[in-house]
Amino acid sequence: MMRRRRGGIVRMAATTAVVAGTAGAVSHHQQQKYANQDAQQQAQSAEAPPEAEADPMAELQRLAELHTQGVLTDEEFAAAKAKALGI
Repeated sequence: MMRRRRGGIVRMAATTAVVAGTAGAVSHHQQQKYANQDAQQQAQSAEAPPEAEADPMAELQRLAELHTQGVLTDEEFAAAKAKALGI
């Protein structure tokens, strides 16, 4: 005589729930991991110093505008100008 397992449907449903729950937890963890990586990359790019302009004339014009607006003092303007010209 064959013996019937007890709780076959219940056991199968419980196993399915555990598997689904684990998959959901893993998915959530991966989403958080990728979101954190994106946030770190954005923070690093925001912290990166701006690249020096290849055109010294454009840089000098920008500095002159800042000096004219009063953003740069005479000393700051002279120092920035020397740096832009590589002096």
